[in-house]
Amino acid sequence: MNEQPTFEAAIRSDQSDVVQTLALAFQDDPALSWIMPDPERRKARLPRLFEILFNSDFPNGMILKSTRYETCSLWRAPGRADTGLWELVRSAVPMLQVFGSAIGKGIAISNALDAHHPKGFPFWYLHFVGVRPDFQGKGWGGSIIREGLKRAAGEGLPAYLETATPQNVPLYLRLGFEIVEEWDVPDGGPHFWSMLRPVSANGPD
Repeated sequence: MNEQPTFEAAIRSDQSDVVQTLALAFQDDPALSWIMPDPERRKARLPRLFEILFNSDFPNGMILKSTRYETCSLWRAPGRADTGLWELVRSAVPMLQVFGSAIGKGIAISNALDAHHPKGFPFWYLHFVGVRPDFQGKGWGGSIIREGLKRAAGEGLPAYLETATPQNVPLYLRLGFEIVEEWDVPDGGPHFWSMLRPVSANGPD
């Protein structure tokens, strides 16, 4: 990255570009690859999945983007990490359209994620962060996460994420996250790392 990136909160008109960035970024994601093993089907279905997720996260946290959508991130605000009943009802049919016969695997991962969220204290939840393939490995992912952490730091709360991508773990460690748990989705599902960034990490970069 040869320039200082600029980030801003996404608005509704940014949805299609944010969705495209995340769909491209998550094409080889281990969890989504387990749900939809066929790469062509995954490529075709991911834009619709991230449309649903954009619509769920937009009113429940913050969505950040770089100026030309090289990278985007979806955050859920404290107390809103788990999917609420109304969200589940509203997204049930669209999710079935995305996953089809693999909906059982999708539900298994969703339930496992909710079950492993921290309990007993509020936190900001980094739901998704993605970088377009042409910009990966150039610092964009770390930069937009730092921007999200900076915006959330004023509340003095920890931040949480989980990942099924081993290569991402060192990046999150460098950003101040700590591994609090490792676990597997039942019935042969992917391995996840649960990571928490404590309030004590909210010092200067």
